[in-house]
Amino acid sequence: MHKLIVQNLDLPDADISYIPNFLDPAQAGDIFRELRDSVSWRQDPITVFGKTYPQPRLTALYGNNGKPYAYSNITMHPEPFTPEIRILKEGIEALCAVSFTTCLLNLYRDGRDSNGWHADNEKELGRNPVIASISLGQERFFHLKHRNRTELRHKLLLENGSLLLMQGPTQHHWLHQIPKTARTIGERINLTFRVIK
Repeated sequence: MHKLIVQNLDLPDADISYIPNFLDPAQAGDIFRELRDSVSWRQDPITVFGKTYPQPRLTALYGNNGKPYAYSNITMHPEPFTPEIRILKEGIEALCAVSFTTCLLNLYRDGRDSNGWHADNEKELGRNPVIASISLGQERFFHLKHRNRTELRHKLLLENGSLLLMQGPTQHHWLHQIPKTARTIGERINLTFRVIK
């Protein structure tokens, strides 16, 4: 096992760690290709401010407790964990001592695919949820902004094979997004592990 680099973000009202080398590049590339080809990706309609349009990315849900996950008027029902997702889950669990039940996957096909400002604070995630996010493929910028203190913002480049851990009060006080970019870029897969009560 290689030595992990752990960077703790110094942000108030938050507990966020970034591990750029959670997976080595070769391992990350293999997992990316496997997930890209084997996951049953879908594109749900999303309703924002009364307007409905195709969600600007593809998604999939996997889990081990059969519980659905709902956000933005979308309800997803999990498929059983694949071997690749289970191995990643066990690796993160060994690091942060949490037993995750569910993994939401996002496929960003190019720079036009994005994820708008939100917090992972749905009631089925409970209070102070632990969200563990693995990035594979194209690196993308991850933006954070404080809900109440407009001067508090942070930008982080999520690299291939990296792990972002958000826990404690983070989701109550901070919003995050993956913005669009006009640059010509490749595909990114993001796996976000969580516990659905």
